[in-house]
Amino acid sequence: MSNKIYHTLSLFDKWVQENNNLVNKWKQEGGGDTLSRDQSQTHLKWCTSEFETLLRKIQGVPPLADHTQLEVSVVYNACVCFTAQSQFTEAELLLKQATERALQMAGNFPVASDPPVLWRTVLKSVENTALNSCVLYLLCLQWAIWLATCQLKMIEEFQEELTSLVETLPDGVWDDRRSKARGKSFDISLLVMEPRRLVELLQICTSIAQGAERLSEGHSSEALSGLQIASSLPAPRILVAYTHFLSGSCLAHMSRPQMALQCYRKALETDFRCVCALYQSMLIYRQLGNTQAEIQALHLLHSTRMLPSATEPALACTHLLSPSSLLRSQSLSSLLSVPSALSVLHNLALKCVLHGRVSEGVEHYLDLLAAFHSEDHQVHAEVPPLPRLTELYLEAGTALLMAQRPADCMALCDEVISTTLELLPEKLILEELEQRNEIRDVSVEGEDRVAMLLWTGAAYLLQGHCQTHLKDWKQAVIHYTRCINLLMKVWFKKRGFQPQIPSADMIVKEGTYLSVLQKLKGLSLAGRGISFTQTDQLKEALRDLQLSLQAFPECVGAGLWCGEVLWRLGRRRMAAAHWEKTWTFSAQSSLESLPVYLQEPQSGPSLDSTELRHRIQELGPI
Repeated sequence: MSNKIYHTLSLFDKWVQENNNLVNKWKQEGGGDTLSRDQSQTHLKWCTSEFETLLRKIQGVPPLADHTQLEVSVVYNACVCFTAQSQFTEAELLLKQATERALQMAGNFPVASDPPVLWRTVLKSVENTALNSCVLYLLCLQWAIWLATCQLKMIEEFQEELTSLVETLPDGVWDDRRSKARGKSFDISLLVMEPRRLVELLQICTSIAQGAERLSEGHSSEALSGLQIASSLPAPRILVAYTHFLSGSCLAHMSRPQMALQCYRKALETDFRCVCALYQSMLIYRQLGNTQAEIQALHLLHSTRMLPSATEPALACTHLLSPSSLLRSQSLSSLLSVPSALSVLHNLALKCVLHGRVSEGVEHYLDLLAAFHSEDHQVHAEVPPLPRLTELYLEAGTALLMAQRPADCMALCDEVISTTLELLPEKLILEELEQRNEIRDVSVEGEDRVAMLLWTGAAYLLQGHCQTHLKDWKQAVIHYTRCINLLMKVWFKKRGFQPQIPSADMIVKEGTYLSVLQKLKGLSLAGRGISFTQTDQLKEALRDLQLSLQAFPECVGAGLWCGEVLWRLGRRRMAAAHWEKTWTFSAQSSLESLPVYLQEPQSGPSLDSTELRHRIQELGPI
């Protein structure tokens, strides 16, 4: 019975039904949740091909006004499918052909292929005809293509026409006068995406893209006014959240951090998936020096990043063209970028350790190491890149020592040493840079070998700290000495000075290596010197502590203990001068500029500054 009815239909009605069958098939299968991402893409390609085939049939006959809505329906559907697959060239070719046929139907000849000229000519030609609404639907797609290909200047050039489009576009799926007159469901040409919903999506996405572009160009005030208007547009929650987030970014650029934080909170209240607002809030807290709020923001950011990736909501009528397919500008991507969950966890662990929340920091470091050792972790995928695993071992070891777990710290250090020791160069020369901004010409292998030497030295240093914590002074001296001997492999070559340096395995430019080398040397000498004081080897202690201060003049431990040794040796006024000078050092100044494993140890023997000041008072004026 159904076949008999189908054969009695006119050619026009057959094409309408074929179009509607394709649309319904997509909505039932490709547009639902039953198919995987790959299956959905395969189905979309099939639908696109079928729409193209149908369009060739329709365009195989001369353009007729009666067939206009059907033809534009199929063009519209095919273009939406092409655009959803980022096949913009194919979509624009169909739009060009469709607008040229519209001109023929209006009794005009095609004009130059320049898109703005062609569109303005077509819009003017069909302005007072039945073709007008059809052309407006196609203009929606041209707008979508310009947005998806980041042609924001073209959109601005067409701003007047697009604003008019928003105001004049009829609601519903096409003009339904034919369905009322004829009452046959197959007379209505269905669409894969309703134009009115598409225009609403394009409005807010364009405002977001333009706001991001203006912000990146330094026009924060102009961007802010446009984004505030966009925040009241009808749109998915995540897009409204983006308008609040970008408004906050504008205010941050305008040096209004508190107002920026309010916008970021509003963005998160609108849609919790707007994690970029949480990240930028954390950066503002850091800028304001609110460490506890910064740590709390890092906690929330990490928890959110650990959630399964939230997909965009399945919005009826806007499923094919999602916001992510339209918002592709580099400026916006940069603003929306957020570090990976592991990068956030590393920042959180380090921040906790540096600011007195050591137990928390240790747990975070252990979680981080566990994640690194998991089979599904891809280190190269991290942006920004995480420290090397060896560095993470050293940082975690430092945290464990601060938490009074020296055995665990030593185990991690053993792991570092066993990994790097056999790869170390016998001799290495650091050449002074000729200019401060000179680019270091160092091979990857050279970088790795220098880094390994410094990491191994840091591991010996930490093991010395562990033995100091355990009050095993002999073992402490042994480990500090190993660090010192390792650093003796490095020679420093000053510009314009040619010392007698033995042949080296490699020569590299100093870069930041020299400062790390000096800190390692200073801390290891200080550690050995302090250990010597505990066994009353005062001459050896004084020698090491003085050498430590030469390498690392702001080493607080070396300065105080050097004074202590001098006091014991009877050189009390010199000791008092050392203490006075040491108290002027700011330990906080280098707190976050150095790796945590190069900070002065918090455990081990210490001197009471109050008692030292009392000694100085008894000594009298210096």
